[in-house]
Amino acid sequence: MDASFLLYGAYGYTGELIAREAAARGLRPLLAGRDAARLASLAAELGLSSRAFDLADRAALESALATVPAVLHCAGPFVHTYRPMVDACLERGVSYLDITGEADVYLALANLSDRAASRGVTLLPGVGFDVAPSDSLAAHLKRRLPTATHLTLAFRTDAGPSRGTAQTMAEHAHEGGLVRRDGKLTRVPVAWKTRAIDFGDGPQPTVTIPWGDVVTSWYSAGVPNVEVYMTMPEAVIRRLRRGRALVGLLKVPFVRRIAAARARRRPAGPSAQKLERGETRLWGEVRDGAGNVAVSRLRGPQAYRWTVLTALVAVDRVCAGEAPRGFTTFAAAFGPDFVLGPGVEREDLPAF
Repeated sequence: MDASFLLYGAYGYTGELIAREAAARGLRPLLAGRDAARLASLAAELGLSSRAFDLADRAALESALATVPAVLHCAGPFVHTYRPMVDACLERGVSYLDITGEADVYLALANLSDRAASRGVTLLPGVGFDVAPSDSLAAHLKRRLPTATHLTLAFRTDAGPSRGTAQTMAEHAHEGGLVRRDGKLTRVPVAWKTRAIDFGDGPQPTVTIPWGDVVTSWYSAGVPNVEVYMTMPEAVIRRLRRGRALVGLLKVPFVRRIAAARARRRPAGPSAQKLERGETRLWGEVRDGAGNVAVSRLRGPQAYRWTVLTALVAVDRVCAGEAPRGFTTFAAAFGPDFVLGPGVEREDLPAF
């Protein structure tokens, strides 16, 4: 095969970070996306090959997939882009990975698990910060308390979303919040609950968000009740709650297009200095019906930098045949300790 893997969306903010790190490691991804000029410029700089095509061009897509064992899909919003890529991967027997955090994509891929397994294909979404570190933390907590019935996860990052992430958030804002109750996914209002959480330097306000772990932790840890929180200033939380009545407006396609256009005006992503010096903290708690509780914390690189690292190690393992066939999650595929490494620390607080 001519390339290490296909990197689609290679000139986007996160895709370019992955492309540069891959080249620095001596990997040879085939860079791909719709914009031929941007691809050619990046490929020439990194000494890599590129192919420009729209995902609607099935012949071009399958031709590119014929040269690789796996694709790392980085072009979102993934709810609009995953299906043509996955269909082509299943046709060609190529494994699929992505960096999405979108619940609908996880659920759709899980429904394709048997078909993928029969084709010898791994379907592994969420290999970036959405949701590799938190998925690993969930699996570790379930290992600490096998009788757990409730899982709570929370995180704190030091930078806002990239332009692409903001567009994805705008795409899904009208759906409200999402939690898991008694094994079933349940919609809840925006900013449904708040909680003060100590990430290691004192309690901070957090609020529930529809993070991908609400879906993936079911496959990784099997806990039937899941909530995910993110740090947010209390004033912002109050504004979100006051604006709940306006969420319905985002169901109107025209309004969503306006929100997406605003997202496209954001900076591409965190600065190089933020990437290198920033950090991310995660917190998790499990409890069971007998009142037993276990709490662990995870500390690692800046979120987008962490995405680069986990995505590349995941695609390497998949290409080496070291992941299960069919649909899987990061922790289910590689175990709860796989996320640990240089620059990543995990702390287990005493169980009670």
